Amino acid sequence: MTTQIETKFCAAIIDAFQANKRLAERAIAQVSDESLHVPLDEYTNSIAVNMKHIAGNLISRWTQFLTSDGEKPTRNRDSEFVDTFNTRQEVLDYWEEGWSCLFAELNALTARELHSSVVIRGETQDIPLAMSRSLGHTCYHIGQIVQLARHHAGDNWTTLTIPPGGSEQFNQENWGPSGKSHS
Repeated sequence: MTTQIETKFCAAIIDAFQANKRLAERAIAQVSDESLHVPLDEYTNSIAVNMKHIAGNLISRWTQFLTSDGEKPTRNRDSEFVDTFNTRQEVLDYWEEGWSCLFAELNALTARELHSSVVIRGETQDIPLAMSRSLGHTCYHIGQIVQLARHHAGDNWTTLTIPPGGSEQFNQENWGPSGKSHS
């Protein structure tokens, strides 16, 4: 027997992935084509490399999510950290390929399947744990993308969230003078 909790959990995970994808894409849109390929230093990855790694990870983890190990034998993780892209469109196309794998599998999951397990790198994990780990890993690298984009955009940066010092104005615009939600 399943409850609404499983359905709500899946919806929340999908929503969090979608929100973070949008966040990354809004940051990436503020960066020149050239800057996509520029790391901050020899110890960091460029935006393009972070996008390639996220996409490669999502493709491996979410292709045949329920029926095969999440670390596919065809994945070459080390190559994900080498920038092989020539254009912004190539980066974005691969990025979309990874996200398409993720959303296809997440949207196909049933509440009953959430009580199953999957295997990732030979380790059996409950599906909610595997979903949460994937979300955490993806968000970690999206944070890197946003910080790199912020650096590369410089003075042309448009904040992605409430700007510093803008909380009171945001609250008043959204919830009125009391600053509290009307829900």
